[in-house]
Amino acid sequence: MFRRVGVALAALLVLSPAVASAAPSLPTTINLPAGFRPEGVAIGSAPVAYFGSLADGDIYRVDLRTGAGQVISEGPGTPSVGMKIDGRGRLFVSGGVAGDARVIDSRTGRVLESHQLATGTTFINDVALVGGSAWFTDSNNQVVYRLTCGVVTNVPITGDLVYTEGLNANGIAPTPDGRALLIVQSSTGNLFRVDFNGVSRQVALDYTLTNGDGLLLSGQTLYVVQNRLNTVAVLHLNRQATSGTLVTTTTDPRFDVPTTMASFRDRLYLPNARFTTTPTPTTEYTAVAIPKP
Repeated sequence: MFRRVGVALAALLVLSPAVASAAPSLPTTINLPAGFRPEGVAIGSAPVAYFGSLADGDIYRVDLRTGAGQVISEGPGTPSVGMKIDGRGRLFVSGGVAGDARVIDSRTGRVLESHQLATGTTFINDVALVGGSAWFTDSNNQVVYRLTCGVVTNVPITGDLVYTEGLNANGIAPTPDGRALLIVQSSTGNLFRVDFNGVSRQVALDYTLTNGDGLLLSGQTLYVVQNRLNTVAVLHLNRQATSGTLVTTTTDPRFDVPTTMASFRDRLYLPNARFTTTPTPTTEYTAVAIPKP
């Protein structure tokens, strides 16, 4: 009996590598619709990614196991920019120049909520889910918008973060301790900790986040997309996010001005916005997956 078990176990150990190698691998390049103009991406616990279109606001859902996708929510004709998904499957979508924010059911594509955050010159750029609220950045107005249970509150930004010419507040993420926000200012390459009351303090870094765009926090590691540099910077922050150091930077030959990122398992997924290419209805777009640095 023991001999048979041993033989069976040995056979299992021999077969295991073959079984593992036969498991299908996830595609590392995902083709998006022609003319789509992707900017934001969101991924939850399932192997499914959601991309937003700058062209018309469509939301495109992709099966990360196959790369196949479809539009699940037709846009309002205005942009979808930064996005996040919560544990209830709700997509929070930044509306760019339209000044709005939408909450979309990721299963059905139905718009659950729509909020006008700002009018006039505005660019609602990105969103983070922190402390039971969705927080939206405005690259043109020195304010963050807090959406809690359907109610929007304008929170003026004070302190170290001062708007300049160009694109200002862009990517946003929670601090490692979850007690404040992290916001990158694209025009200066500086990173700021912003308390929930809007008071900002510059994070002491040994690296300038030039062209800083999307942010992704994992523990005390902050990933930052530097869009036109075709680079992802990896920083280690202290828990309060008052200081941080550069761990590494990484690039990929497939990068073509990536803007934001989301993670699944040991990969980062980044849409190529191709800002240096004149968009047409037939311009090709992709998203690429890279190993987490």
